[in-house]
Amino acid sequence: MAHVVYIAYLLECADGTLYAGWTTDIVRRLEEHNGSKKGAKYTKPRRPVVLKYSENFKTKEEAQRREYALKQLTRSEKLQLFAAILTP
Repeated sequence: MAHVVYIAYLLECADGTLYAGWTTDIVRRLEEHNGSKKGAKYTKPRRPVVLKYSENFKTKEEAQRREYALKQLTRSEKLQLFAAILTP
């Protein structure tokens, strides 16, 4: 049986806004955000979107909790999170 990975993620939209979500397939979900009819209502008028951050979890609940926590961060805190990833 295949092991499912749950992913919490942050996107940067074309207008500079940030969007948080969760998925089990980040490639599919990014394609949906950028062109499919299944993209989020928020990101649809703000295409293209770019993946800026992702984190893997073992359970859906953990990914959903992280998504919620990401949504609670200020824009500045989210940008600091991006910078921390890029800093060796």
